[in-house]
Amino acid sequence: MPKARNYKREKAVEDAKGSARKKARAARNRARRKAGLKVGDPRTVEHKDGNPLNNSRSNLTTKSKSANSRQGGMKGRKKRASKRKTK
Repeated sequence: MPKARNYKREKAVEDAKGSARKKARAARNRARRKAGLKVGDPRTVEHKDGNPLNNSRSNLTTKSKSANSRQGGMKGRKKRASKRKTK
């Protein structure tokens, strides 16, 4: 017979995921406000150090969506070493 579902636990897990999403969205909105972007502005906010929770004004710059996507999203993150061996 299948194991009974624990609905209380499932709800707690979903609530935890939802609060993380809300926190991330709130951080993005704070960054947009501090950078001076209005609702509907096509530009995006870039964090110079790559930390999306660091919303100090000196850490924020604005870029067009195309310039931001060209960057590749690796600023401030360590690149992984290639597994290929060179001769």
